[in-house]
Amino acid sequence: MPGAPTYTLYQRLPGLVLGFHGCDAEIGERLLRGDITHLEPSTNKHDWLGNGIYFWENDPLRAWEFAEDQKKKPYTSKGHVKNPFVLGAVIDLGLCLNLADRKALDELKVAQRILRATYQQTGEPMPKNVGQNMSARFLDRAAIEMLHALRKSLSEDLQGAGEPGLPQYDSVRSPFPEGGRLYTGAGFRSRNHIQIAVRNPDCIKGYFRPIPKNRPF
Repeated sequence: MPGAPTYTLYQRLPGLVLGFHGCDAEIGERLLRGDITHLEPSTNKHDWLGNGIYFWENDPLRAWEFAEDQKKKPYTSKGHVKNPFVLGAVIDLGLCLNLADRKALDELKVAQRILRATYQQTGEPMPKNVGQNMSARFLDRAAIEMLHALRKSLSEDLQGAGEPGLPQYDSVRSPFPEGGRLYTGAGFRSRNHIQIAVRNPDCIKGYFRPIPKNRPF
């Protein structure tokens, strides 16, 4: 991984961020009551940022739209959404694979090359990103999971040689252009957003009920 031993100094993002998760009201209320401790990580093969608990960064309206979409299309969601609900979370991203960062992108590029070589050896077809706006990110998910696996393997090798290992990423963060052009000639898209996948649930310092209570936001 390029620069992995020293670069972690700047991969711990300062401060806390607010994340918003669209789900069914029953799940949200159970979590707020303390009946469950955390949301379940998503492990779909098409997940944009790999395995993790997904949040929209600072965007409760986008989380609400997502929950509404899942109500209409239950086959695209892990759990059926009957009553759309938005859950807020206070998140410390910890050691973050921030894909708005050059070094993180370089690290992912290396992982994709190794993933490609692995598939070439087996003769199996590489995963592909498909769908409108590449909404099903089979390739990106596989590359990100390969990155985590390589980092873990390298860490174990270093520890075996008596060297300090590499800390694993607590979270993954990335901006996504999505939707049609915001207006004629625009470089902005109508559903641009920043998404977070929390891999280490200890990053989540608490959940809350967003305001205003009436939807949409």
